[in-house]
Amino acid sequence: MENKTVCYWHLPGLCYFRALNHVLLNVMLNYPDKFRDGYKVGSVYGTIPGAIWNGGRAVFGSSTKADIEKVVNLYNSRGVPVRFTWTNSLLTEQHVNDTFCNMVMRVADNGMNQVLVNRPVLEEYIRREYPGYKIISSTTKRIVDTERLMEEMGKDYFLVVLDYDMNRNEDVIRRLEPVADKVEILVNEICYPNCAKREAHYAEESRSQLEFDNRTDFQCPHRTREDRNFEECMKRPAFMSNEEVEGYIERGFVNFKIGGRGLPLQFVLDSYLYFLVKDKDREFIREKITKSLEELQTPRRQPPRPQRRA
Repeated sequence: MENKTVCYWHLPGLCYFRALNHVLLNVMLNYPDKFRDGYKVGSVYGTIPGAIWNGGRAVFGSSTKADIEKVVNLYNSRGVPVRFTWTNSLLTEQHVNDTFCNMVMRVADNGMNQVLVNRPVLEEYIRREYPGYKIISSTTKRIVDTERLMEEMGKDYFLVVLDYDMNRNEDVIRRLEPVADKVEILVNEICYPNCAKREAHYAEESRSQLEFDNRTDFQCPHRTREDRNFEECMKRPAFMSNEEVEGYIERGFVNFKIGGRGLPLQFVLDSYLYFLVKDKDREFIREKITKSLEELQTPRRQPPRPQRRA
């Protein structure tokens, strides 16, 4: 049975998967009957190349003001908020006045967009300087204590992203039911629950971003070549099936996050097809998306210039 409650799916790759997300939004508009009933894109989250506030994943490179304006308009013009992942866990007071990050915030400061935070110093700065943004508590805070989580739920956040270690903690889920519409659940995490190195990994990515050091390769004890494909992800302990998601929806949870930053495009596409598309229509939608991506990547031939007569 298809669910008719309106649910919001938060997608990865604000910049990195821009083409895929652009195509997905178009296909959802053109073939709404092929997607699960009541499912909408609630936001597209991610990092901006070169921004020191980036967290979770370090992203190097550079972006111009025009680049940022194009990215924001791509999503906002379709009614989809952008969500900046400002979750660098090593930020201090000296970093909040960063010229580039503040330019990004000004460009998208239209009352529609969102930020993920995990450091009080940046959160307080954004609340003061950019009150038009919706503030979201990040899973990178690693809140795995029930009482601390309930305290977090009582704060002035638009959403709180649940630590995936608690996704199947029935006592926690039951206590969250009265505020279920304020909880966001990550459904396709490839990492293992209770990883002792998770916070160290976040810190290393944060250091790399602050120092623009792209030489770091964090050694994860659980990382394998196979974990970069969706079929392997489905075998991971933290993965949530569509049947489980439907069970959570029945209990009032309506915000779900699809992970994929730092992973191959094919992993993200397979995740979209599994979670968002009706089972019988997956191959049809895969073909439509794949064809559209190929067309975007194929250079358009310019018409020949008319020859001048001597």
